[in-house]
Amino acid sequence: MTVQTIVDSGVELDAGGVRIDGQPRLLLCASLFYFRLPREEWAARLAQVRASGYTCVDVYLPWNFHETAPGRWSFDGRHDVAAFLDLAHEAGLYVIARPGPYICSEWDGGALPAWLGLDPQLRVRQNEPRFLAEVRRWFDQVLPLLAARQLHNGGSVIMVQVENELDFFDCADRAGYLTALRDHAIEHGITVPLIACSGQGDLTGATGDVAGVVPACNFYPDDDSPHIEAEVRRYAHLLAERGLPLLITETNRRHRTLRRLLASGASLIAPYLQSSGWNFGYTPSTGNWGAPGNLMSHGYDFGGYVSSTGAERAEFVEAQVLARVVGALGPRLARATTGGSRHAVTTDFPTSTSPAALDLDGGGQVLALPNLGTTPGTATVGGVSVAVPADASPLLLLDLPLHPWGVDRTLSLASADLVAVAAEGGRLALAFASDVPVTVVLDGHPPVVVAVGSTVEASGLSVVVLPPPQAARLTALHADGSVDVATPPSPRSPGLATEVTIARRRPGAASAMPAGDAHDLPPALESLGVYRGRGTYASTTDLTGVDELLLVGAADLVDLSIAGRALPTIARFGATERIDVRDVPSGLESGATEIRATVEIWGHANFDDARLPALHLGGLRGLGTLWTVEAARDLSALWTVDGADQWAGEPAPTRTLGGWSSTRVGVPVTYTRALDPDPDRVSALHLAGLAEPVRVAVDAGAPVTVHPEDPWLLLPSGTRQVSLTTSHNPSGAPVRAELLSLRPVTGWSCAVQDDSALTAYADDAQPVGEQVALPLALAAGEEVWLDLDLPSSGAGWLVRLDGAQLRATGWAGGECLGRVWLADPQRPRFSGGDADALWIPAAWTAAGTRLTLLVRGTAGPATPVLRTVRLQQPH
Repeated sequence: MTVQTIVDSGVELDAGGVRIDGQPRLLLCASLFYFRLPREEWAARLAQVRASGYTCVDVYLPWNFHETAPGRWSFDGRHDVAAFLDLAHEAGLYVIARPGPYICSEWDGGALPAWLGLDPQLRVRQNEPRFLAEVRRWFDQVLPLLAARQLHNGGSVIMVQVENELDFFDCADRAGYLTALRDHAIEHGITVPLIACSGQGDLTGATGDVAGVVPACNFYPDDDSPHIEAEVRRYAHLLAERGLPLLITETNRRHRTLRRLLASGASLIAPYLQSSGWNFGYTPSTGNWGAPGNLMSHGYDFGGYVSSTGAERAEFVEAQVLARVVGALGPRLARATTGGSRHAVTTDFPTSTSPAALDLDGGGQVLALPNLGTTPGTATVGGVSVAVPADASPLLLLDLPLHPWGVDRTLSLASADLVAVAAEGGRLALAFASDVPVTVVLDGHPPVVVAVGSTVEASGLSVVVLPPPQAARLTALHADGSVDVATPPSPRSPGLATEVTIARRRPGAASAMPAGDAHDLPPALESLGVYRGRGTYASTTDLTGVDELLLVGAADLVDLSIAGRALPTIARFGATERIDVRDVPSGLESGATEIRATVEIWGHANFDDARLPALHLGGLRGLGTLWTVEAARDLSALWTVDGADQWAGEPAPTRTLGGWSSTRVGVPVTYTRALDPDPDRVSALHLAGLAEPVRVAVDAGAPVTVHPEDPWLLLPSGTRQVSLTTSHNPSGAPVRAELLSLRPVTGWSCAVQDDSALTAYADDAQPVGEQVALPLALAAGEEVWLDLDLPSSGAGWLVRLDGAQLRATGWAGGECLGRVWLADPQRPRFSGGDADALWIPAAWTAAGTRLTLLVRGTAGPATPVLRTVRLQQPH
């Protein structure tokens, strides 16, 4: 496939790289997400990126951040993406805009609105008319904003990405789907290059090979891998064959790795989440970074050069140094092509199996020489010994002509990063950044070793070596070798820390809105109009003679009480849960037992994973279905065996499940079991001990996959047989089959509280309440609303709750700060950042503020208690 370069947009892409307004550019790009920051901090965070030396930001535009309910659009306040793009332009930053419709980003639903899952005919991320009609509504809103801010229209948008890592998703018609997205973009006036990124290296899977959609690559290697360069160079060559540059739209944040990518041929290097943020509100997702499920934290920080709260880390200096290298070499580097090192290289430290080199435009090479060890080492390059710092990847210069700077000389070797050049009146100065002495060879003369912090004259040139922190602050290099360096910033103080031990307890609670009449089965929260928030379900049922209940498909956080007794929170991502009710106290006088459940949406799945129901992209949230177990029997015996690739004959032999003996290991075998059909009862097949996915067919139906993470399958009433196909493994653990006869619990009433209703109650301007001192003990299942007065802070606050068996949601400044879950064995894995803190940004605390907490005690081994609330100024 050949992609035609779009030449009227000011942005050109070809095998030689990226040109903007006709000038070759190598782009360093940082993710910066307006929807994860207070609006008051947008300008400062953008300025921070520009100060790092990066020249571009990539920004997702989450559909469900702007359309919060069907037809309810928000593009003001924190949602004013147009203002953010204008600020990026004012900061001198290019923008790569990524409007999806799917973005992943560990964001609620990957930005796909939750209500899409209510239409059983709608198939997300497919060339399907219902979904594409919804996408068009979104694109009609957002693409005109981007079109107006394209480079040639006076803005700074230089590329627009459609979709996101589609090669991870089972899309039936990639070409048709991407063609539809491309056509929508063109209809709305997008003329800058349209790109689509691959997540696992499948360029066709990501783009459908659609003309006018440029493939880009996301790389997330192990930073210590010695094999990075070979993989990246392969994609650089594949794309060059299509007449395209290598655009890396996401990758790791460490600059040691980024240097290796640069030397492997990347024209765009965009480390993901280099500038971190915060998931305010009910916006984190559920994901598959756990076992396999996880909850994404509200803090969103993967260790980039700027923390969630805006603090600069050590990698910030690394960014500034790398940016200076890019600037010093300029178009020569931007138009470089991949090539092998022209000199033999040996090292006494662990390094790449295939070090990367670039042939610079106009002559010379850049060689990345990674030291993957923890101690400084020595390399030999073309017979010259050079020092290499630990945990670094210096960009060595080889055979570089100096005549573009007015000196008819050749820099045969320089063993460190060239960060500045000054030429005047026939004099030339070169400044390098390094933590170890730098070796310089000019025109084949003997090597000169220059100590860190010194300047030497080498064959008529001034060579300056600065430690990286000074190089990052270099404001001027003069041709005589003198330098001007900015004063280092003052060290950040640890910040004020304090505790709050007095609160006001509100006498009431946020009202819940009744949701319709009685429901036969528990409805999904989304069907009740709750896309973020929670709902309460209540019913009564006769538990006489019932030993257990079966809960199927419940998500995300389920707090169940039976006959007034709170049970431990269920957070199993929709996996089937058995609930023992043998010790439930007697029910109501009628013989019925009351069942209540509060179900909270943590966030919809951001990635499609088949192993658990709630990890499906587009999966709904709610109580699922609750069943009483009327009978249970072992089903491990009396299975017949067949399989085209096994030797079982006719009549089919009878064995226990998994009991077939064969030397054909790894070959599929099918076990079939006849059942006594019950026309009135749904049943559940439980495969206890299942260790690998199996395929199960019910009667003559198509087989479905049953996973070890949720080894259950509901069987419709009247089922006559089941057939289970697995890979024959005589060393596998035994699987015990069990059949449960079920009766649904019916007659449910529902009441709901969406996120806006909860925030409105929390933001009540005149709350009343009695003063209480912490620690505060709660009963399991009890909820309290607390207001705490916080001291003013020009730096904002990180809030940490000290307690146990609690979940808490916090609000301040009219915004939901997030949620924490304290010391509870039922808490699943959290990923993505700091899961134990709430952040109140400085703009929301300057004159003091009120922190409102909704605290819920959870059932478990300890008594729920909130001991204190700790405040720490971010630093």
